[in-house]
Amino acid sequence: MTAVRVGKILSLLEKAYPDAALVLHYKNSLELLIATILAAQCTDERVNKVTETLFKKYKAARDYASAEQEVFEQEIRSTGFYKNKAKNIIACAKELVKRFDGKVPDNMEDLVSLPGVGRKTASVLLGNAFGKQAMAVDTHVFRVSHRLELAKSNDPDKVEQELCKIISHEKWTRSCLVMGIHGRRTCVARKPLCSVCVIEKLCTSPDKTYQSK
Repeated sequence: MTAVRVGKILSLLEKAYPDAALVLHYKNSLELLIATILAAQCTDERVNKVTETLFKKYKAARDYASAEQEVFEQEIRSTGFYKNKAKNIIACAKELVKRFDGKVPDNMEDLVSLPGVGRKTASVLLGNAFGKQAMAVDTHVFRVSHRLELAKSNDPDKVEQELCKIISHEKWTRSCLVMGIHGRRTCVARKPLCSVCVIEKLCTSPDKTYQSK
């Protein structure tokens, strides 16, 4: 792995996806926190449909903290694993009210101490709601990283560490966004669109459906 190759990959992706941004809809850090928890093992598009209604009813951490479990479960049911997500969101909101005056904390240590919040969710918050540099390894970033041999671990948290070592700190958040959108639009899971991939010549993945000439 060379710094030159990594730089070329990120530069090409940046040029290809200047509009790269989170697909999840949100207006503030609390909304992004809730949306990201709901997005676990669910498409962002589905989450956006659910939160369109949810965010009109629940506007503050105290609203979620006082929600009835059974009612809330049905409101988020279509996102899957709704019982566990409802439990975590309500518990998380109670912690926000109790420990942070209803505000979402802006540091990794406090974020991962909240129910239902792992490093990926925390990194999404830090990088997109608070403007800090963070490496959020979602399923798309994970897949692209492996195909490009930027990371080897099967543990997303360790992939985060691997990427942080080879990507400049000031590019962490942006690199996740461009790799993520590349994974959504081109380097898809089943049949990657290698014939139109801007970094195809820099990729040696056995999953390729199109080979360089």
